[in-house]
Amino acid sequence: MPFTGPSEDRLAIRELLETYADAVTRRDAETWGATWAEDAEWSLPDYPELGTTKGRPAIVAMWIEAMKAYPGIMFEAWPGSVEVSGDSAVMRSYTSEVYDQDGITMRDRGVYEDTCVKIDGKWLFKSRSFRNIHRQHAPRGV
Repeated sequence: MPFTGPSEDRLAIRELLETYADAVTRRDAETWGATWAEDAEWSLPDYPELGTTKGRPAIVAMWIEAMKAYPGIMFEAWPGSVEVSGDSAVMRSYTSEVYDQDGITMRDRGVYEDTCVKIDGKWLFKSRSFRNIHRQHAPRGV
């Protein structure tokens, strides 16, 4: 079953994901960084130049640098499954991004495989691994 565990935990994990997405769109590094556990790991296998980054400070620093390539991004995310077991959970989530680069409108869609942990009553990302599903790049406005 794709959604298991206490509903209050599943809601809190969904709100973690929504906070993450909102912070990307607003380019808010402080809020975005606060969604990660201190010892988190972020893997981007479809982007070998970025690879895997470990630890919240390194993840945030990499994200700040990477976001320079995504001006005016609109980022949305939603869960496909959330399975909670005590103070840990696994989630599959989907993303949709729209942004412009060099006169081209980019529409990217992907999937994250996540693990989340509850620390001091707060859910955080322990690991996230992103893969592309679909990319559409067309002249701006098309």
